[in-house]
This record gives sequence, structure tokens and C-alpha cells, in this order.
Amino acid sequence: MIDTRTAPYAALVLRLAMGLLFIAHDAVKLFVFTPAGVVGFFGKLGLPAPLAYATMTGELVGGVLLLLGMQTRWVALAFVPLMLGTIATVHGANGWMFTAPGGGWEYPAFWTVALLGLALLGDGAYALKLPVRERTAHAIG
Repeated sequence: MIDTRTAPYAALVLRLAMGLLFIAHDAVKLFVFTPAGVVGFFGKLGLPAPLAYATMTGELVGGVLLLLGMQTRWVALAFVPLMLGTIATVHGANGWMFTAPGGGWEYPAFWTVALLGLALLGDGAYALKLPVRERTAHAIG
């Protein structure tokens, strides 16, 4: 049974945690590894440089949108291919545990499941919603 009194707050906690962590992860890319370093890393993986920039931008913008609770379902779903891509290109061959050298695939797999859960839950409490145009029913006849 879902407790409808507390479910919106559960979604809020998950949404805020994920938004903050995506922003923090992006900050490491920007300020520690630098954009040039991230582009170089993507190049070592055989990935194009524009994908590195798209990833950094997506993590920052998506993280902010999650914090604000704007388009939460779509943002969460947009992050799923990113997480699956990290498993396929970076962490998958390193084994299960994220403590393995190079980081295993357990952490991005958990993120994928949590993102899918957030997409199912929706915005939760204290979300800013974009205005939605109302559809009007037209009488037939």
C-alpha cells in the first residue's frame, strides 16, 4: 500500500538527492578534471568530443531541473541512457563493485533503477511546474 500522505515527500527526497549528486558529479568534471580533461578521457574511450560537452551540460542542466522539480519524469528518463552508456563504455568491464579499479558497474546500475523509480513517482512535493496549456473538449454536432 502506498501512503499518499508521505509519497510526495519520498519523491522530493529522491529528486533532491539525485539533482544534487548530478550537479556535484558535473562540478568534479568541470573544476577537477576540467572540460579539456573530460574531452580527452572521452577520446580515450573512442567517444567524440561533442559527447563530453553534451554530458557535462546535461548533468548540470538536468541536475538543476531535478532540484527545481521541473519536468522531473522527462529529465529522469533522459538520464537513463547516460547511465547505461557509462556502464557500456566505462564501468562495465571493471566488474561488479564500484570500489574495483576504475569503478564497477554497480553504482551506475543503481542510478539507472533510481532514475526509473523517480520517473514513475514524478515531481513530488515542492516542485515548480511549468504551465501546461489546458485542453478543451469541443462539442460534437
